[in-house]
Amino acid sequence: MKISEIKPIVLTHKEKGSATWASSSIIVKVTTSNGEVGYGEAVPTLRVITVANAVKQVAKAFVGKEVEEVEKNYQEWYKQDFYYSRAFDTVTAFSAIDIAEWDLLGKELGAPIYKLLGGKVRDEIPVYANGWYQDCVTPESFGKKAHDVASMGYQAAKFDPFGMYYNWIDFKGVKEAEARVKAVKDHLDVMIEHHGRFNANSAIMIGKMLEKYDPVFVEEPVHHEDIKGYEKYRKEVSLRIAMGERLVSLKEIPVYLGLVNILQPDITNIGGFTIARKVVALTEAYDLEIAYHNAFGPIQYTASLQISAVTPNLLMLESFYDWFPDWKKEIINGEIEVVRGHVKVPSKPGLGVSVNEKKLEEYAVEPKELDVMEEPVWVVKGTWKNM
Repeated sequence: MKISEIKPIVLTHKEKGSATWASSSIIVKVTTSNGEVGYGEAVPTLRVITVANAVKQVAKAFVGKEVEEVEKNYQEWYKQDFYYSRAFDTVTAFSAIDIAEWDLLGKELGAPIYKLLGGKVRDEIPVYANGWYQDCVTPESFGKKAHDVASMGYQAAKFDPFGMYYNWIDFKGVKEAEARVKAVKDHLDVMIEHHGRFNANSAIMIGKMLEKYDPVFVEEPVHHEDIKGYEKYRKEVSLRIAMGERLVSLKEIPVYLGLVNILQPDITNIGGFTIARKVVALTEAYDLEIAYHNAFGPIQYTASLQISAVTPNLLMLESFYDWFPDWKKEIINGEIEVVRGHVKVPSKPGLGVSVNEKKLEEYAVEPKELDVMEEPVWVVKGTWKNM
């Protein structure tokens, strides 16, 4: 099957949800010469316009190509895009197209993607909750919502307890964060989200406090690119370190292999299934676990389920699904369900779910800039506050 058209579809709705960075979705529709359709998803954040335009640019290299030749198509684009491994916009655009290619390939062969990748190693994917703590500031508010999350059957939840602190934190801030962590730990296993925003000294001070709460992992305790900071943190703190959502190249990963315990690649910006499957092999060889980053929309979620199904070294999958705005669930007809902290791997051909094209048309908008507010786009809404 030859690719005949690639179209970015920007979606939004007055119902925004708890994740400002995902208040829009960029769904990529790939159509073949015989009329078959596959779907991918690209990352919006503050780059809605640039990513939508990047999809149109990358499409120039893919129209006319054979859908089945996913590896060849990747190698061709890697050759063409001189800044591929440094250019987030075109990497996420490529990732979306690659996901759609695999969706089409699965539909052509009548099999879910996991079968094309060697077959699933688990029937259900364990997930942890995120997005659940909108407007939480006090320990009491965190504790109350954590109780609700546990009542839904989740065993673990991730959250950012650091309020407005950025780059550095003082003793008062550490005490405030500890009170919030303790309130959640009373109900759930915890993952502590740092959002890659601290220098090494502040991160170490936080890490020493967190050790007594035995978090499943601490995510991005220092700035993503701060290799020396990670080395320093690793020597001083005994916690399990996770990172990887900002990785945009397979060849970037070896830098972190001796520094982290858990890798968190995002299928919508690591290179789709074509690169994600190589990440699995690389991390398995180095005894790292994987916990895919999964914070945007419904196509990313279904793709993450498919790759999680074939990942032998999977720890857990991130899940915002129960805190998605309803319109995102409507895009896939509500076909995903989280039950007792697990999701059954969807088994329809391709991505495993049906895409509601009427809803795509209903929620489609022209891409536009997002407002830049005091509260950064990357935090859960209403939490950029200190006590």
